[in-house]
Amino acid sequence: MVHFSARFATGTEQQDWDSLVTANPGGGNMLQSAAFAEVKSHHGWRPRFVVIEGGGYTSHTLILEKKVPLIGALWYLIKGPAVTEAAHVPAAAQAVADLARRQKHSVFAIKVEPDLVDGPEVREAFRSAGLVKTFNLQPNDSTAILDTTPESNQLLRNLHSRGRNAVRRAIREGVEVQRMEPTEETFRAMYSLMSHIEDRSAARMRSFEYYSRFWQNFVDAGQGRFYFVHEDGQPSVGAFVINYGSKGTYKDGGSRPGRTQYGDSHLVQWTAINDLKDEFGIVEYDFCGTPPSDQLKDTNHPHHGLGLFKTSFTKTVTDYAGCYDLVVSGWKYRVWNTIAERVARQVHWRRTHQPFY
Repeated sequence: MVHFSARFATGTEQQDWDSLVTANPGGGNMLQSAAFAEVKSHHGWRPRFVVIEGGGYTSHTLILEKKVPLIGALWYLIKGPAVTEAAHVPAAAQAVADLARRQKHSVFAIKVEPDLVDGPEVREAFRSAGLVKTFNLQPNDSTAILDTTPESNQLLRNLHSRGRNAVRRAIREGVEVQRMEPTEETFRAMYSLMSHIEDRSAARMRSFEYYSRFWQNFVDAGQGRFYFVHEDGQPSVGAFVINYGSKGTYKDGGSRPGRTQYGDSHLVQWTAINDLKDEFGIVEYDFCGTPPSDQLKDTNHPHHGLGLFKTSFTKTVTDYAGCYDLVVSGWKYRVWNTIAERVARQVHWRRTHQPFY
């Protein structure tokens, strides 16, 4: 078994955090970024910056800590640890648990969420090491990812025919995509457009304050931008996209119902993809959430419509392993699973009307 060790990042490492994360195996993940850590620090989580070493490489990992009264702390390695193979995940998680013990942090469970493609071998590696499968938390645990390495003309030809035809028609009919300044007006317009998306009812959307902080942080870091299409002088389609290392991500989007410009949403994405490719050399673009690959045709799935749109760019849907827990304290974890988590989520919702995680 490969041995891993973990330590807290130094001040210098925290200052250089994004460059270190994007050097991780797999190229890092924008949910491990300094910008995102700062957002979560305002919403009930304490960011901890950890360096995991072993297996011949180093992984810089953002841990989000949530204190639970009477039980202790939950450590959530959001989209981490970044490792090269499934067998390294339990060892890396154990190294984090050892760090918590050494530093006298009362952690009852370590939640991991590695960007490893799901499959029988991955599940068996985690199960045999004692990791406990739990519900997935991130929208892109199943997602459509587009390889952006071909040159632009070839990339267009590589799109699914539905997406390619929509892009070409939108260009032919003169649809105009604008990159928007990150102003309060843009933020408000974006938030309004998002409320129309089928799986983001008012009860499920995070607060405007959450999104505005998120957008501003990534904009300030040079990692985020807005694209809009207007119709009759009003925003009709909006997208917020992120460049993080060699990866692009379609993070947030929305559109107004009853639009008449065909292919406008497709052209927004096509414009963003090419801009990020030209300016930052991204090698992939994550459309950030679809139904799982075996449920794409299920019309009752809440993400069915979004899945149809996103797979019009690439037929491939990637299912990641999702969330697993390393149990540190058996009795505390049983309390957490049987009642404490449910109560904590209910109390948090009543206080904030925002998701717990």
